[in-house]
Amino acid sequence: MSDSPPPRLPLDWIAASLRRERTRAGISLSELAKRAGIAKSTLSQLEAASGNPSVETLWALGVALGVPFSALVEPPAPSVQVIRAGQGPTVASEKAEFAATLLSASPPGARRDIYHLRAEPGAVRESEPHIPGTVEHLIVGAGRVKAGPVGEEAELEPGDYMTYRGDVAHSYEALTPGTTFVLVMQHM
Repeated sequence: MSDSPPPRLPLDWIAASLRRERTRAGISLSELAKRAGIAKSTLSQLEAASGNPSVETLWALGVALGVPFSALVEPPAPSVQVIRAGQGPTVASEKAEFAATLLSASPPGARRDIYHLRAEPGAVRESEPHIPGTVEHLIVGAGRVKAGPVGEEAELEPGDYMTYRGDVAHSYEALTPGTTFVLVMQHM
């Protein structure tokens, strides 16, 4: 793994996406903050393209808005896109050594997102339920990870595949240094 931190998402993408999705949902700043369980001031800062959003905050906002995580962080897409290893839009967790890089958001008419994740042993990355109907598909590239719905976690090694409901509480835990995996989120 590189010693440099992963690139951060441009805050203007997040700000524009939050305003777009909140307007589309027809809810106020106060109501969205309440539904997501975050401070109104935090949401106001994010919509003003300031602050430092965590994975947890963006997931909570996505669930409250009824949209996939990617709808809040996806950049405008060119006709051909190449994302070099370590250079994609990445959001880090505040509770675990865990970072998610969005590789592909759902195009119009499709409902799936693809992420490349890297994690280090230590804290477990606990994930709240995503929008109803979400199914996760996980393929380990390197290291070992323990993942799945709470109480049904399984240990996986390179090349192993797992699928499970993502609309229930679930977690990811790196068991060895340098753990990487691909996560496909399918939204039904």
